[in-house]
Amino acid sequence: MQHALSPSALLDRRRILASLLATATLTFAAAGPAFAQTAPSPTNGATMQLTQTWDKVFPRSERVDHQKVTFTNRYGITLVGDLYLPKDRGARRLPAIAVGGPFGAVKEQSSGLYAQTMAERGFVTLAFDPSYTGESGGSPRNVASPDINTEDFSAAIDYLGRHASVDRERLGILGICGWGGMALNAVAVDKRVKAVAVSTMYDMTRLMSRGYNDSVTPQQRTHTLEQLSHQRWTDAANGTPAYGPRMNDLKGGEAQFLVDYHDYYRTPRGFHPRAVNSNGSWTITTPLSFMNMPILTYIKEIAPRPILFVHGERAHSRYFSETAYAAAAEPKELVIVPGASHTDLYDKVDVIPFDRFADFFGKNL
Repeated sequence: MQHALSPSALLDRRRILASLLATATLTFAAAGPAFAQTAPSPTNGATMQLTQTWDKVFPRSERVDHQKVTFTNRYGITLVGDLYLPKDRGARRLPAIAVGGPFGAVKEQSSGLYAQTMAERGFVTLAFDPSYTGESGGSPRNVASPDINTEDFSAAIDYLGRHASVDRERLGILGICGWGGMALNAVAVDKRVKAVAVSTMYDMTRLMSRGYNDSVTPQQRTHTLEQLSHQRWTDAANGTPAYGPRMNDLKGGEAQFLVDYHDYYRTPRGFHPRAVNSNGSWTITTPLSFMNMPILTYIKEIAPRPILFVHGERAHSRYFSETAYAAAAEPKELVIVPGASHTDLYDKVDVIPFDRFADFFGKNL
């Protein structure tokens, strides 16, 4: 299995992620306003206008009750989530799972699909928008943080553990793509969580600091940090952060995994207007904290609680799960889905091994 990406594919993906790991990635910022996006409107808990209609990219299940909920993390940011409960729950207290990801997605996409499907299998689930994105609060918009986004998972656990239908001694976390790494980081410190599963996982701190397949040189890293540091002067002078180019635009000739991202986020299959990956971009300086805070440093401290890693056989990102699995302590399990690409595990219900997830959480919660 060959996971290495060509240099051109690496540069393309870095540009699309706005991770700024190549020496030329800030040229669009220096070129002037024509290359910058208008900053998204800020959102906060006092002015939230939450969508009450069903606007997911997947059909609603008749076997599950759905509620829009809000909760606050320890930084005071109001998060918005979709709570899914089995209709046949009765008065029982059930095990519960907080679901997040992918990086740059919203709860109306993959995390909501996973949450609703796991609710069909008997779990209370909560899919949520991370801080600064989607319907959740936080300003400026479309910025990510390895610390705050890790906290978002624990805030979701706060909410679930106080819900009348939930047994707070049976709480789990499920992270998808970039939120897989956040999930593992959260569980390492949050001992209330009894089990964690990750699907098609990315470690975003590793990606932004080292590039794909750890290909970034020390000189490139230094140059990138110099550019990001100078970008702060521009942002400070303007009083607002600059944003990168719109995510997942294709110009032709891209590597297949970039086409796969476009085919999910930018087509009716998975497009959602509130998703950064569908309809926006990250702040240019988003990578700063990611480049300095490796989130999987303490992955061994998840033990003795179990971890399930699920990844596609053909996924360009497969090495993230394989190396995290190797670094983790027992009990752990790695499931490689035959023939699956990275984005196949976003929404292809005939490919995602939901029975394995249900069995894992059923045994461990």
